[in-house]
Amino acid sequence: MFEVYVLWAMAIIWIVFATVEDIRTREIANWLNLSLAVFALGFRFFYSLFEMGDMSFFYQGAIGLGIFFALGNVFYYGKMFAGGDAKLMMSLGAILPIYGTFYANVKVFLLFLFLFLIVGALYGLIVSVTYGFINFSRLKKELKKQINKNRSFISKFIILAGVILISSFVIEEFFYFGIFVFVMPYFYLYIKSVDEACMIKNIKPSKLTVGDWLYEDVNVGRKLIRATWDGVSEEDIKLLQKKDKILVRYGIQFAPVFLISFLLMIATIVFGLYGF
Repeated sequence: MFEVYVLWAMAIIWIVFATVEDIRTREIANWLNLSLAVFALGFRFFYSLFEMGDMSFFYQGAIGLGIFFALGNVFYYGKMFAGGDAKLMMSLGAILPIYGTFYANVKVFLLFLFLFLIVGALYGLIVSVTYGFINFSRLKKELKKQINKNRSFISKFIILAGVILISSFVIEEFFYFGIFVFVMPYFYLYIKSVDEACMIKNIKPSKLTVGDWLYEDVNVGRKLIRATWDGVSEEDIKLLQKKDKILVRYGIQFAPVFLISFLLMIATIVFGLYGF
């Protein structure tokens, strides 16, 4: 297990640095994510070559990197992750495989992803509630505005929830699903209201960093700088210096979710709470 402990320690150190950087600067440097993958694969290669006598330990890491490279892109282009989060996810693919068989490693992947989704949902909810509490007056106005603007959207879910709840007299389990459907549009509008009321900042162009999200398209002379998921480039930032203020949309720093999920995964494996 020595090699596994080395990989786990390496990942924890890198994720801690990524978390600190994400909280401090709202971005994770590419070199930090890339170096984790390089060091992990390098360790796997030399350990396989000199200690194990075969290259399976290295191959499993390379396969994991490939799988999580695909997952990271899915999360990124699905607009669930920013670029730094997606690259951190990709790099962890080189860390996670700890067994000699692909099937056992797939179970590790699924365990990590399950924990990541659960922790991510709880973390997002806690952060959203905190932002809402701090900016309560603005949030209250925005939530009222969103509810008034989306009455038709809410009505459709209420009707669907009513049908499901009536069906629960026949199939009892439908009751909980009906409650979920009823609450869902309000929860969605609350998250949207938090985003609009608490996550939009009016900043000086000098404070922009590569990858920041513009809230809306910005005209600079004859040039239109679009608000895209990829964020602003260095060229965009130079042009935007001509503006006095820029509206920027900030996301929730997500690196802490990686750290918590990874530590929970280790505890689950060490204490035998997940069968392999």
